[in-house]
Amino acid sequence: MTFTFEHVRTRRALREFIEFARRVHGGDPRFVPPLRQQIRGWYRGEVPGVRLYVLRDAAGRVVARTTLHTDAAFDAKIGRPAQLFGLTEFTDDERAARALFDAIRAAGAEAGKAAAFGPVSLLPNQSGGVITSGFSERGFIDSAWNPAYYPRAYEAYGFARRFESDTWICPVTADPDAVFGFDDARLAAEDLAVHRGSRRRFGEQLPMLREMLNASFAGLGYYTEISAEQLDRATDGLAHLIDESLLLYLTKAGRPIAFVLCVPDISEFVAGVDGDLGPRNQVRLLLTRSRYRRDAVLIVKGTVPDEQGRGYMRLLSRELLRNLRAGGYRTLRSTFVERTNPGSAAQYVAMGGRPLHGYTFYEMEIR
Repeated sequence: MTFTFEHVRTRRALREFIEFARRVHGGDPRFVPPLRQQIRGWYRGEVPGVRLYVLRDAAGRVVARTTLHTDAAFDAKIGRPAQLFGLTEFTDDERAARALFDAIRAAGAEAGKAAAFGPVSLLPNQSGGVITSGFSERGFIDSAWNPAYYPRAYEAYGFARRFESDTWICPVTADPDAVFGFDDARLAAEDLAVHRGSRRRFGEQLPMLREMLNASFAGLGYYTEISAEQLDRATDGLAHLIDESLLLYLTKAGRPIAFVLCVPDISEFVAGVDGDLGPRNQVRLLLTRSRYRRDAVLIVKGTVPDEQGRGYMRLLSRELLRNLRAGGYRTLRSTFVERTNPGSAAQYVAMGGRPLHGYTFYEMEIR
């Protein structure tokens, strides 16, 4: 069968790109689509270098989609130039998957890249990945969900797993003081203070959070330093959804040293509107946001390197669990945690949590 790999250049093709995910997943509520506003922004060139593609069969039907881009900082991190790809969906047809991967590989070879890596949108520390287990469990915001044939297709083609991880799900019924004991005498002795986030001052708090985020994650193999512009894009429109009690940071003698960012899980709403968070649906979400205070998603947490190992994340975890219980939340989900980083998963184990999805990225040699 003949396939055509087409750069999305028209509004019609953009519409096909956006709607293809619904065709593949058939409205499965386990799949949480990426935001249409983000996709349209990439189409308009708001992020330089990101290109959208669809794969068509001989009849002109879209049978796969992806994005292609590069990132010099990520190349430096992994030590070689990579062709990055993301928002990757394909039908359960080995020929379509192979044709898509052939096209990604050919694009990388033409650009002189050493490897193809993905799916990432736009970097591993932002969004992307493929789940390799837990297919019966729904996905959630800032995380992936896909059917079981996805990892089979990648691996049949020759992609290798990179940065294998798990997402987690935890009940919030545990006693905070029992599972996250912390000597409160240390608060005064070490000049420690726990602070909450602020919807009104969220824009002012972002630079502080970015500085701690980049410092905390610099040693992880998948993490690429996030710029102020990237963080602004990633959090655009988030402020009004924040539960201030779930964004916590710790200062020591006035210096920010640790943080945890959780958000109410609006996955059900995003899936229900097929990823359309335009102005009308934003208003609907605001008016109904109390419905989405049953579950929360831990997006990221960290401690700056020179203060790690001193129990400060235990203190923030205790306060977070207290606030989750007080807010009436039932469960806490976490975005992926590498299996080589058990210390980061210790909080979830202590809460009685369990791995939810196996998670990976894929890499293939090009030359």
